[in-house]
Amino acid sequence: MSELPLDAYYDLTQVGEVAVSPDGERAAFTTTEYDPDADESVESLFVAPTDGSRDPHRLTRVAGADSPKWSPDGDRLAFLAARDEDSDLRVGRESEDEDEEEDEADENGGNGGEGEEEPKSQVWAFDLALGGDAAQLTDFEEGVREFDWAPDGERLVVTARDPTDAESAYLEERRDGGPVETERVQHKLDGVGYLDTVTSYLFVVGEDAVLGDDAADAESARKLEDAYGRGAFEGLSGLQPNWGAGGEIAFVSYRGDDPDSTLVTDVFTVSPEGGDATAITDGDLTCNAPTWSPDGERLAFSAGDDTNWCIPTEARVWDGEEHVSVTGDLDRTLARSSSFEWVDDETFYTLVGDEARTRVLECDAAAADWERTFEAQGDDRAVTGLAVDGDTAVLGLAHPGEGHDPYALPADDLAAEEEPDSLTRLAELNADLTEEYEMPEVRRVTFENDGWEISGVLYHPPDYEPGESDPAPTVCAIHGGPVSYDEPTFDFTHAAFTSRGYLVFRPNYRGGSSFGRKFCETLHGQWGTVEASDIAAGVEELVDRGWTDPDRVFGHGFSYGGIAQGFLVTQYPDLFTAAAPEHGIYDLRSAYGTDDSHIWMENEYGYPWENPDAIDASSAITDVGNVETPLLVAAGGEDWRCPPSQSEQLYVAAQQAGAECRLVVYGDEHHNVGDPDRAIHRLEEITSWYRRHDPDVSDPDADDPHGRASEE
Repeated sequence: MSELPLDAYYDLTQVGEVAVSPDGERAAFTTTEYDPDADESVESLFVAPTDGSRDPHRLTRVAGADSPKWSPDGDRLAFLAARDEDSDLRVGRESEDEDEEEDEADENGGNGGEGEEEPKSQVWAFDLALGGDAAQLTDFEEGVREFDWAPDGERLVVTARDPTDAESAYLEERRDGGPVETERVQHKLDGVGYLDTVTSYLFVVGEDAVLGDDAADAESARKLEDAYGRGAFEGLSGLQPNWGAGGEIAFVSYRGDDPDSTLVTDVFTVSPEGGDATAITDGDLTCNAPTWSPDGERLAFSAGDDTNWCIPTEARVWDGEEHVSVTGDLDRTLARSSSFEWVDDETFYTLVGDEARTRVLECDAAAADWERTFEAQGDDRAVTGLAVDGDTAVLGLAHPGEGHDPYALPADDLAAEEEPDSLTRLAELNADLTEEYEMPEVRRVTFENDGWEISGVLYHPPDYEPGESDPAPTVCAIHGGPVSYDEPTFDFTHAAFTSRGYLVFRPNYRGGSSFGRKFCETLHGQWGTVEASDIAAGVEELVDRGWTDPDRVFGHGFSYGGIAQGFLVTQYPDLFTAAAPEHGIYDLRSAYGTDDSHIWMENEYGYPWENPDAIDASSAITDVGNVETPLLVAAGGEDWRCPPSQSEQLYVAAQQAGAECRLVVYGDEHHNVGDPDRAIHRLEEITSWYRRHDPDVSDPDADDPHGRASEE
């Protein structure tokens, strides 16, 4: 097979959310695809029979589809999308007034011209019994962030911002280029931007809108006055409403003092008719994802410690009187993609990070007990999502060589120890890539360091035999977080590296999750210590085994993966041949207040003026004089999680210390890798940088589309 070309990224399809119809016979799932002409990602919605009897059917061709939810009768499928209004999509003659309005819009630049706004996210729904295009169910001024169906299928609860007249005027000024004006401590969030004072509320949308007769807005929907959002990260996490069979709506919010200085979120319930909301937690947890049992008698939710993120997030259940922990004795944190999938009134499934593997957990809410299940997952597949309904389970499964696809099986077969015949692949979304280009093989590796057993994941070309083939160039790819973990998964970047002859080593260093609180807490408040030691020891282990060429080791990593590279190149200057830290933080003191994470820093280190020595010790910039490694430093121009000024500091300081450096800043990028052109450019930069400094590459600019190496 041929080397994976970097522009094949345009052919990549990534699976998003999955949802199962109430009868278990159909699965809906979202995908992200890439449009090379428009240079943008396109989110689409598909439906497939769970028995695999036919290929998935694409429901959306207009860009955008998120949060699919089946109606209780299974006839309708609602979702969120920022699309043109129904009136803009209709076919037929326009009135003279409409002609005049359209001409005026054209004179002002048409859609997207001055004074024109992009459409906001609203609720849309397909009637799969009758057919036809999606109907628009809501038309809120500031859009809809999230929603849930009422048990009767005749109403919706939605989360929407509801600005006052003064706030609307301010928002209009901001859209016209006016200044940011705020008194909030949490004044910005990554991916959201600068924050304002507009409050989000729950609204109950009535039958007329749900039937598609008249889209609901803040005037026609019932506003639940005491069900409002509040908290430092509410702009990202939302209220997460869930409407139970007992009639109550559960949601999360914060009611204490100083909401911008805490991570506490409580679970509340409220009547859809309005009135006071009732708190069922008491202000000392970070709660998310409240989900009612089928009979509406129990409520499952996730609960994390509000000040120490090393303490595993657990599943808790409220029975109407008290809430108890179901997974507290597991010492494993719920996975970030976890939900609570009830199969009866006492049993639900969820996902947990367990020794560098996202695993399915079966939980007994009545007995407050749990059991690991779905051994058929194996050791080389990642579970990326789970939905259960109508006795059917749908999983997102990702395999390094086979792709990332939705699968279905009877929920009872989740208990199978070996892969059951009933496990049905619903789509092969990346077959063009996996069949045409070389995909990596994968194995897990373990090694000892400081008395700890540390693990990692090694991706390698199919023709490479560890221990038999010659030592190979190796990319040491470091996960973010740091409270996270790596497991075998399908990843375009991994395949791009391995098809070019690299090994990709992903170490699960101390400070990460899935190995228990003690393992995670060893890094708490002392960045740049045990994780750097573990990563360096892992590379040394691969060299000692004869797998890795010690003169051809390259650093790679995003977010905390970038941060860790800062420590590695200052503490272990001979470890990497070249490094590529992306979107990292290298000076904790100056990051404070310029990022969106002041609460995390305060929880872990205190204020900068209270604990300056520990903060400086955890900042790679203080040792940057030791840097000899060539650095490709990348940043997002609007990254408020790890601000670009941090990367600029590292770049300038390392240059002045004598290291060869290159800086790449993606102007309007957040803390992510966004549109496909940038994703491809990023990989071109990184592979070019590695070739440029690889002692075994005689002509490093031969495959460089920009000819950068020849500029030196």
